Amino acid sequence: MKNTTTDIIDWLKEYKKESGVGGFVVGVSGGIDSAVVSTLCCLTELPTLVVTMPINQDPTLHNRSILHVDWLIKNYNNTINKNIDLTDVYNKFESSVSSSNLGYANSKARIRMTTLYALAAEKNYIVVGTGNKVEDFGVGFFTKYGDGGVDISPIADLLKSEVYKIAKDLNIHPEIINAQPTDGLWEDGRGDEDQLGATYDELEWAMKTSDTISKQETNKLTNREQEILDIYRFHRKKNMHKMVNIPVFKTK
Repeated sequence: MKNTTTDIIDWLKEYKKESGVGGFVVGVSGGIDSAVVSTLCCLTELPTLVVTMPINQDPTLHNRSILHVDWLIKNYNNTINKNIDLTDVYNKFESSVSSSNLGYANSKARIRMTTLYALAAEKNYIVVGTGNKVEDFGVGFFTKYGDGGVDISPIADLLKSEVYKIAKDLNIHPEIINAQPTDGLWEDGRGDEDQLGATYDELEWAMKTSDTISKQETNKLTNREQEILDIYRFHRKKNMHKMVNIPVFKTK
């Protein structure tokens, strides 16, 4: 993945040069995607603000984000760090607005997005997305106007397996690489695969298979393979509104 890593770094540099912004802002969650993206930004040698934003956070997850940030600061002198505990902000919001459990969970992502953009505006930086291809263009596993609210997306064309390969090349801490993938939005600790009903490897297979498999080939699938395809298609259909342009009424 060395060429891909170099290409992304060059792409980030070129985008910064053409847009005239001062640097990058990345939210660091303790997961592998944000660890890879923040490291790639730091490798540009351009100013990179990495932000941890706990909200009633599982200490294990928050500790992983701090572990990664400390590593970035140690290895890249262009790293700037802010830790902003948004728990009080969120708790006030939750006590003021009636919503569903999913609505409250998504609100955490939207509060974080608002925070990143406030920090970006202060420094004339841009907010860098951390979503991968499976999430952003496969099953739509992100919060609309939350972690989906970004300026650029350097790994959105990479499958999750490719993100893992880059993480190893970049020497991301094994504790982060080996951690269960999670969006960190649920206080009961549920992970991504708990919510999706399939592993990322399974969803990658479904992405590659769903639109090309013939009826004859479908009949040869195992029960689990058919279940995975159904899971993938269910999430994709449900979340398609996140992955397409906002519908606009056109006047004649």
